Amino acid sequence: MMRWWGWGEDGHDKPLSSTADAVMRGEIGELPAARREPVPLDAVELPPATLPPATRERLIELVGTAHLREDHVTRVEHAVGRGYPDLVRLRAGRLDVAPDAVAFPGTPAEVAGLLRLCAAEGVAVVPFGGGTSVVGGVEALRGRFAAVLTVDLRRLDGLLAVDPVALTATFAAGVLGPAAEEALAAHGLTLGHFPQSFEFSTVGGWVATRSAGQASSGYGRIDDLVVALRVATPAGEIVTRAVPASAAGPSVRELLVGSEGAFGIITEVTLRVRPRPAVRRYEGFALPGFAAGTAAFRTLVQAGAAPDVARLSDEQETRVSLALAGDSRSTQALAGYLRARRRANGAIVIAGWEGEAQDVRHRRTATVRILREHGAVALGTRIGHAWEKGRFHAPYLRDELLSRGVLIETLETATSWSRLAELHREVGAAIDGALRGRGTPPIVWCHVSHVYPDGASLYFTFVARQQLGEELAQWHALKAAAGDAILAHGGTITHHHAVGRDHGPWLAREIGELGVELLTATKARLDPEGIMNPGKLVLPAPLPGGPAA
Repeated sequence: MMRWWGWGEDGHDKPLSSTADAVMRGEIGELPAARREPVPLDAVELPPATLPPATRERLIELVGTAHLREDHVTRVEHAVGRGYPDLVRLRAGRLDVAPDAVAFPGTPAEVAGLLRLCAAEGVAVVPFGGGTSVVGGVEALRGRFAAVLTVDLRRLDGLLAVDPVALTATFAAGVLGPAAEEALAAHGLTLGHFPQSFEFSTVGGWVATRSAGQASSGYGRIDDLVVALRVATPAGEIVTRAVPASAAGPSVRELLVGSEGAFGIITEVTLRVRPRPAVRRYEGFALPGFAAGTAAFRTLVQAGAAPDVARLSDEQETRVSLALAGDSRSTQALAGYLRARRRANGAIVIAGWEGEAQDVRHRRTATVRILREHGAVALGTRIGHAWEKGRFHAPYLRDELLSRGVLIETLETATSWSRLAELHREVGAAIDGALRGRGTPPIVWCHVSHVYPDGASLYFTFVARQQLGEELAQWHALKAAAGDAILAHGGTITHHHAVGRDHGPWLAREIGELGVELLTATKARLDPEGIMNPGKLVLPAPLPGGPAA
């Protein structure tokens, strides 16, 4: 489990450098003198548990006494995910939601039994993988039910089968990212799926949320890699066939990928895998600006020359990244080099290639040629591999900034190349306006991290002073402004973070009322009592700190 009040494990936090601190104070204003640390774990307030004793006994009959837990620590650890509203409430020690109990099933049959029992007993069920959702996807909402059971899948672990001829692998849904890669490495294989949550998220969670890894431009998003699923629903089990393609009607598999536990619980997944790369090469480049970078990325992907990792920081992110890196000699040298090459106000690209040495050389040559045609200056492999080394550490910065009284949040979207500049400008302006209007001017930055022939993703990060005592209202205001701007300017409300609770208010505007009715009808058939993950994906619950959806 991650530490109960924040991200990951102890030992990875770093204080802000003097340069970063000066940037923060200069642009968002003075920060509180005293740090705002989380309350002690035993001081966290939870709603009282309401699981009926008779139901508790039946749950124990299914999973065993050791695998049904109701203690304070377990309830806190499974109450919410790791979105900004979650962390604000955790750190303050005031949770208005928590599971009444947490079950740890060990087999798909036990999962199916739990769902049948909860449907019969009128108990809500929240599936839980790594707990890394940043959109309210694992919040222990009970909806209209008197009790809620969180189902933690950690015991559904391991690599179940490998087909080295077809290059597929079947996993139990609760296996964590590092364990999945380690198991594949023993067979000389890789999945190549590395979301920022990789260390603490699960294979089943990736599939349930349509995750995109940092190398998805080369390996594909998780939905590109899914071959087959085994899913337990209250109405029964669905097992899709492991075939490379089918014309047997609309894809049931696609209906279940991204279903976020609202229809059932994914218990096994068969995925496409690849030979483990012999070479991983990551490099940095500097372009004149974000517009030149997006033009270069469009040319790359449409020419079939995109690297496996394709990340483009806008001018603000480039500037902030250098500030956060501190005052080391290497950072000063890089800043000096960028000034000398007239790229001090430019945009940095991280490009990465993975595979056999000859293939990497060939693809790198094609990529670099196009980047240079768009004004790129090479920065070498040192900056690229520094990014690779720290690729999973950014969430720790959020914990440090929260302790300093700083709101730090992210959101992501995607649109066509023809509207990318518009979406970048307007969403950034909406975030800035919402926060500045509350007297908390932000710094807003953005990067592209996933490219397609027809468009790309945008991943925004922003910081501002917290409105003490109004943290959730402040967050709600910016979220509403950003969500409205995304849909008004041609974007999707979520590219890879899923719908969860936070994006529910905008879902109908994206897929239409009839589309929502289609999902609702599917839920009604697979989950007739409505016990599965209430308030997520369909029939969204009110957002924390704001008006009803």
